Amino acid sequence: MKQIEIDGKTYPCRVTMGALLRFKNETGKDVSELSETDVADLLTLLWCCTASACAADHVSFGMGLMDFADALEPGKYTEFYTSMGEESPQGSAEKKTE
Repeated sequence: MKQIEIDGKTYPCRVTMGALLRFKNETGKDVSELSETDVADLLTLLWCCTASACAADHVSFGMGLMDFADALEPGKYTEFYTSMGEESPQGSAEKKTE
C-alpha cells in the first residue's frame, strides 16, 4: 500500500476511481488532460488520491486542498509521481527486460 507523510502523519495514498472522480469534480477536467507541468493540477490529483484512499481505508483525513498543499514537502510530491511511473505496466516490462 502506498502512503504519504504530511505534517508528521502518515496517510494512505493511491489512485482510486474515487480519486479520479474527485479530481474531475475539483477541476472540471479529466485526468487524461493532466499536464506534467501543471503543478496545481498535479497537486490536486495527489490530494484527491490521499482523500480517496483515506475514505476507502476508513482513515480520518479532513484536510482541505490548501492545508494539504501548505503542509506537503516538495520531495513527497515528487516521490509520489516517480513511484506511479514505476508501477505502470510499461515500467514493469522495462524492468524485467533490463
